Amino acid sequence: MATKANMSAADHIAETGVTVLTESAILDFYAHDIYQRGADLLAVVRPKNKQELSAAVAAATAQNIAVIPRGGGMSYTGGYTSSRPDAVLFDLASMDRILEINETDMTVTVEAGCTWAMLYEALQAKGLRTPFWGTLSGLKASIGGGMSQNGVFWGSGRYGTAVQSCLAMEVVLADGTILDTGANFTRPYGPDLTGLFLADTGALGMKATITLRLIPEAQAHGYASFSFESYEDTLAALGAIDRSGVSTECFGFDPGLNAIRMKRDSLTSDAKALGKMMKKQGSVWGAIKEGAKVVVAGRDFIDEAKYSLHVLTEARLQAAADDDLARARKLALAHGGTETENTIPKIIRANPFGPLNSMLGPEGQRWAPIHGLLPHSKAVACYDAIKALFAEHGGEMDRLGMFTGTLVSAVSGSGAIIEPCLYWPDAANPLHRDTVEDAHLAKLPVLESNPEAWAFAQRMKQALVDLFHDHGAVHLQIGRTYRYRDSLDPAADALLVDLKKSLDPRGLMNPGSLGL
Repeated sequence: MATKANMSAADHIAETGVTVLTESAILDFYAHDIYQRGADLLAVVRPKNKQELSAAVAAATAQNIAVIPRGGGMSYTGGYTSSRPDAVLFDLASMDRILEINETDMTVTVEAGCTWAMLYEALQAKGLRTPFWGTLSGLKASIGGGMSQNGVFWGSGRYGTAVQSCLAMEVVLADGTILDTGANFTRPYGPDLTGLFLADTGALGMKATITLRLIPEAQAHGYASFSFESYEDTLAALGAIDRSGVSTECFGFDPGLNAIRMKRDSLTSDAKALGKMMKKQGSVWGAIKEGAKVVVAGRDFIDEAKYSLHVLTEARLQAAADDDLARARKLALAHGGTETENTIPKIIRANPFGPLNSMLGPEGQRWAPIHGLLPHSKAVACYDAIKALFAEHGGEMDRLGMFTGTLVSAVSGSGAIIEPCLYWPDAANPLHRDTVEDAHLAKLPVLESNPEAWAFAQRMKQALVDLFHDHGAVHLQIGRTYRYRDSLDPAADALLVDLKKSLDPRGLMNPGSLGL
């Protein structure tokens, strides 16, 4: 056993009682996110509760060692991959308890490592859920990560982004202090101290516990899908539906993403998922009919050459969900839509936290999404610019085997997400191999490292980041990728820098994240 005189930095952290890992294979794995590898890590720490988290952070920073929080590991924007070597990464996955479900005050408090899927399942038994209830990666994505990085999808069409469901948090600061941000039943009480730590990408503190609002789970649902000839019409319909307030989710795919989705999905899993959902809603006959419909329709329920838009509604009564759907249908048709089979929204809703196989392309290609959130009035001009960028580089993309697919989604009260995704032939990294299902991975070709295509992908990603900045977009998952500080008024930027210095005077809390 090491003596005080010859103890390593990791030994000093381990003295707090927390689990400390230093094996080279583990350090290499945790140095990766979905997109790239960061600098070498000194150690990985796995706290089991907020007390261990606090003590271990204090022990690391007392030695002038940078500390980095990691939730479910689903970042693709450098949220936890630093360029600064010898940092200690805090894997918060073991802090996954649901601490309290308060049905009187309609709040739930969880530890930061609790996943969206775990919370949703626990609340389902009580007929409750959070307003925003998870990302599509919610099988692994954690609620602490959602508060740090922000996120969209389930509930976003009506309730906004992930952080908008948060009431309060306990945050561990760079010196190990546990800061309670405010009242755990309402927000704000005075200046919004909770809001200071939301969407901060872990640059100001590590989330330890989170309290979220609860609402009754919907009892009735509606689903509709539409095809469009152009992205202009698709975005116009999406904006109109968003402004009407009738959808809980409203999203769409361009022809490229339609084609990718049709290649990737499984008819068998689709039928099973739909059957399970219909049985859950009390209709055994409905389960049989929906499963059979998917099998009979095959992959012909959507025209891959067109743009698609999918709408989900929900309410306490079926008549109300149907009325919202009728209003959405009227708006979609008025903007040039043609109604199609509603299989896609039903499939996604039936399996809201499905396996994360989409982080590789249909033939094992690497994947990098780049998004911007824009007001509806600016969405078409930004999409025009994206199309022009791809056309400008089309020859090089074809030569290197790169292709694209674009998702659009409504975010209540904010506008439209536009998310072009790059796919290119390149080797998978350890996080891909750990996350994608073994059976799915076995079906994919094993691709070799492709330095030329990787370098081009980085240039294209940066070009998209710059394009979104020029169009005034804002971002979720800012991490170390998006130009947040470039978008700030100088006085606001100075305030941000002063806040960072006050909370983290030596710059040891996730350095580089948020541009700090």
